[in-house]
Amino acid sequence: MAGKGNENTGGDFSFSAAAARDALPRITTEKGGKSTDVCHDDTAPRVNFQTIDELHSLQKKRSAPTTPLRDGSASGVSGTSGPTTPVSSETMLQSVSASLASLTRETGPKLIRGDPTSAAKVAHVPVTPRSLPTADVSDSGLKFTHILHNLSPAELYEQAIKYEKGSFVTSTGALATLSGAKTGRSPKDKRVVKDETTEAELWWGKGSPNIEMDEQTFLVNRERAVDYLNSLDKVFVNDQYLNWDPENRIKVRIVSARAYHSLFMHNMCIRPTPEELENFGTPDFTIYNAGKFPCNRFTHYMTSSTSVDINLGRREMVILGTQYAGEMKKGLFGVMHYLMPKRKILSLHSGCNMGKDGDVALFFGLSGTGKTTLSTDHNRYLIGDDEHCWSETGVSNIEGGCYAKCIDLAREKEPDIWNAIKFGTVLENVVFDEHTREVDYTDKSVTENTRAAYPIEYIPNSKIPCVGPHPKNVILLACDAFGVLPPISKLNLAQTMYHFISGYTALVAGTEEGVKEPRATFSACFGAAFIMLHPTKYAAMLAEKMQAQGATGWLVNTGWSGGSYGSGSRIKLAYTRKIIDAIHSGSLLNASYRKTDIFGLEIPNEVEGVPSEILEPINAWEDKMAYEDTLLKLAGLFKSNFETFTSHKIGDDGKLTEEILAAGPNF
Repeated sequence: MAGKGNENTGGDFSFSAAAARDALPRITTEKGGKSTDVCHDDTAPRVNFQTIDELHSLQKKRSAPTTPLRDGSASGVSGTSGPTTPVSSETMLQSVSASLASLTRETGPKLIRGDPTSAAKVAHVPVTPRSLPTADVSDSGLKFTHILHNLSPAELYEQAIKYEKGSFVTSTGALATLSGAKTGRSPKDKRVVKDETTEAELWWGKGSPNIEMDEQTFLVNRERAVDYLNSLDKVFVNDQYLNWDPENRIKVRIVSARAYHSLFMHNMCIRPTPEELENFGTPDFTIYNAGKFPCNRFTHYMTSSTSVDINLGRREMVILGTQYAGEMKKGLFGVMHYLMPKRKILSLHSGCNMGKDGDVALFFGLSGTGKTTLSTDHNRYLIGDDEHCWSETGVSNIEGGCYAKCIDLAREKEPDIWNAIKFGTVLENVVFDEHTREVDYTDKSVTENTRAAYPIEYIPNSKIPCVGPHPKNVILLACDAFGVLPPISKLNLAQTMYHFISGYTALVAGTEEGVKEPRATFSACFGAAFIMLHPTKYAAMLAEKMQAQGATGWLVNTGWSGGSYGSGSRIKLAYTRKIIDAIHSGSLLNASYRKTDIFGLEIPNEVEGVPSEILEPINAWEDKMAYEDTLLKLAGLFKSNFETFTSHKIGDDGKLTEEILAAGPNF
């Protein structure tokens, strides 16, 4: 070899093919005592595919039936002799076709199960041939619409990232999305059909969140939404449940145009098992989310291009002109506020947790009062953070997930929420680093109302199933920026009803320099935007259940002490937690109390771990006259707000109404 190399130095530096083969010794292996075979890697089996498409076909195996495959065949368990069918494609498609049927045509649209980009053959709903006048035929009636039914989070991620601009995977694995021009609910554009039944049953008029529309206008908007959805190549369909109480759960169907909306509702509603999905049948309530398409502003009752319409008679909801996903969640909550009381079940806008001994507490409070923070306790099980039912057997969560605010979110302050933002979670309208995809939760560039929607099981101490026994304590939270309410007060039944109907908190007025005057905010039943019936009806049900179960009412001020906002100081969270712990333990039931002036609240003389001087508000104020003036001012605001409810009598004799009025401020 050396000689040959020298012969070519400075000359023709090339080898023949034979010389190249002989340049290096062959590597051989001992086999059967003979050194004759070329060495090969015995660790990898021979491949059983010939093309890259065949390789890709091996990448996906048949899944458990919770995730229907997009080829239209029902998913089965790998290794079985044939695929099982969790949901009969034909049955499901016929049901969805009925949901999407136009009211002006005899049959529903032609549907195919699966992604329109899939090359595989798909099952479709059979349509009975019939002769139609030319006027009844439309382009959408000639085409097939692909149905993506109860897709898994992974499949919805793929759909969102591929087809929906503004969808990204963040550094923690959550799906970041944009809700378009609307980054919050549109309460002024919400309508409820007023018919003979709802006219008598619902709360209408001053203070009510229910703005009327007639049946015909609803049908016009429904037709517009259905025609839009049927014009698309594909729509997403979620069949899910509301209410963890199996005896009183509601079947809901959500038809939407965006993977973001489908994943949001997958997280927020209760996810059916394969067996439940197989026998789902006809839904009790249907949402048509055509939010990417505006309503017709020339339609009667429309005041903008947005309209969120509920028809309780038809058990349907139509969304036009807004892509904000919270409209679906809160729309269904309003429906539960109507349906559950008919079953003598109280629907509540509250947090709920349970101690290790089975003691349940309800937490009511408006934004900024600490409802989420205080109901999330590592020493107690979380039943739910927002929507609940109280029936004859106990409490149950309405939802299957949590919808948490993200603005200024920090791991140190809210570790459970921070850790829940992972794969499967929807992050709405957040801002993130374009390279690392790390979210900046302090950034309000898109909106201050940034949100995370995740399944409740993402919270480590959540109780699954989300049900519990009857509540022992009912805690009403108020962030009193006036600084005159005690940190803790024990309420009698009438006082509990009064403050429940009032739904008080106080906010700091705006962000303009020098403006420090707090502003009182009242929201009946701590959720006026979502209730359907008159507030006194919910209050009467609450009082009845509390009395029957021996529950105690408490008013907890998480706001200011020693002065109003700007002069006093915020009550420390550590003190509030000590107060909540004392409520849970039952120690406050045995404490000694004294009554305050004006509001007539009973306050304990001492609470372990809480400075006694802040328990009586006037003691924490240096300027006693200013305290008295501020107290009278707040009392006047309470009285003025309650005038809306004084004309509504509870019971035949109205005695309970008089007791509730007497439980308010007296001056």
